[in-house]
Amino acid sequence: MMEVQDASLRRTSPGRRMGETMAERKATKRTSKRDKQGKASAESDAPGLRLEAGEEEAAPSAPVKMTQKAYERELARLQIELVKLQEWIKHAGLKVIVLFEGRDAAGKGGTIKRITESLNPRICRVVALGVPTERERTQWYFQRYAEQLPAAGEMVLFDRSWYNRAGVERVMGFCTEREVEEFFRSCPQFEAMLIRSGIILVKYWFSVSDVEQERRFQRRLGDPTRRWKLSPMDLRSRERWLEFSKAKDDMFAYTDTKDSPWWVVNADVKRHARLNCISHLLSMIPYQDLTPEPITLPPRQDHGKYVRPPITDQTFIPERYPIRR
Repeated sequence: MMEVQDASLRRTSPGRRMGETMAERKATKRTSKRDKQGKASAESDAPGLRLEAGEEEAAPSAPVKMTQKAYERELARLQIELVKLQEWIKHAGLKVIVLFEGRDAAGKGGTIKRITESLNPRICRVVALGVPTERERTQWYFQRYAEQLPAAGEMVLFDRSWYNRAGVERVMGFCTEREVEEFFRSCPQFEAMLIRSGIILVKYWFSVSDVEQERRFQRRLGDPTRRWKLSPMDLRSRERWLEFSKAKDDMFAYTDTKDSPWWVVNADVKRHARLNCISHLLSMIPYQDLTPEPITLPPRQDHGKYVRPPITDQTFIPERYPIRR
């Protein structure tokens, strides 16, 4: 594993205080634990995540998971805000890139789907590149991603991105260590150029526990509509959990910079992960409400002497699900 050369990117943990007794350390630990519990309790009352009376499902001592009703209500509110953001991006000519990275089955695709389902695909588009072609392998590494960058008035969501080199390509042996080292040197400079050019860059890492990932894999195995999500690469990478963890640590050490930080999404509970990510994305881009005034539909034209051709002249699809009248 490579050593991080930039001291400003190293992550260190505080050591014990000199002369501190065992009893003092235990007392400090208990106090810290109570503080964290109090903070978690306070955060459960955050605006937009309140549960209505009768919606609690879990016991008081267990983590409170948002119900489907509360989730759908809050998601609908956030999606309206996403439409406002979209209109502001178009109006102001903004160029926005959002990267979605993380473990397999961490919920990246589901979050992207909730973001885009109410938006105009001409303004907000998703990029999910496949395996590079023989020609692309001979290009500058960032070249095929640069072709997908947004123009003014566009937002591009990358479902995996140039960080493939630091993750799956490195762990699965699809690139050399020399290429990885070059990536770590070039990536911060590449992203700095994007930001200097006026692009808004937001990077998300979806973090999921090994237990939850295994549960989702098992669910995919038993569901024909989800089985396509389990590629041969997913099965091979499942055996290398620790190697992916180490690769992610290296990636953060080199590319979690002040100008282009990684934002980590706790993705063990999908509903909460989606809402938290969308809410955070909205907070990252200042926007104004450009909702137009109510529209009045104009009257339809008079048909005059127009006669429609017989309906029997048209070819209809078979009605295997006929309408009951």
